[in-house]
Amino acid sequence: MNRYYIKASMELHEWKKKMRKKPSIINKASKGVQNKINSMLPQKYHEIVTAAIKNMVKVVLTGSEYMSKKPDVLMPFEERERLVREKINFYKKTAMLEGAGTGAGGILLGLADFPLLLSIKIKFLYDVASIYGFDVRDYKERLYILKIFQLAFSSQTSVNKVFNEMENWEEYSKLLPSSLELFNWREFQQEYRDYIDIAKLLQLVPGIGAVVGAYANSKLMDKLGVTAMNAYRMRIL
Repeated sequence: MNRYYIKASMELHEWKKKMRKKPSIINKASKGVQNKINSMLPQKYHEIVTAAIKNMVKVVLTGSEYMSKKPDVLMPFEERERLVREKINFYKKTAMLEGAGTGAGGILLGLADFPLLLSIKIKFLYDVASIYGFDVRDYKERLYILKIFQLAFSSQTSVNKVFNEMENWEEYSKLLPSSLELFNWREFQQEYRDYIDIAKLLQLVPGIGAVVGAYANSKLMDKLGVTAMNAYRMRIL
């Protein structure tokens, strides 16, 4: 076993401990604060967000828009991770430019940020899956991508539930819904919204929207990158 493999295994072990961590009192109390924030956001925002997430889920589950090239099953593990880190940096820069651009445009362009950022994140996850050697043409692999998304952008209570499903993926995948219509996208979109609404609310504020948009999108991509790497390490290592 080489040194890099050991290092990655140790990082995975520490990440797993965070995923299993039980919700703190602050975590539980934050839901009320989030509900207050939701009531402050314009109705148009809620409509755009809901539609964007619902459409994104449908595209991921049924479409080919995000399909990556056929995975290389013979690539060494360390080389895979080097390519994944390159993808993280590329998509992080893309997300920052997108966030700064839409944030500088005020409320109207700020509203457009949500579906654009979703598209960037999902394309990133498709690329990562392919690099790690998983074929996203497989319906179950596309569902795994959605689970990674949930794991990165959910409350700790939801993280515990989703992580348990992913940690036992081989068994859990046998119980996946036979119909795409049975996927619980409503729960999916609400958890994601609650996770990022504070940042997106500030992004709509004139004068600071561009800075907030670039910073928020950068941090969101960092979180997604770490989550994706360890989610696939969990299946490979």
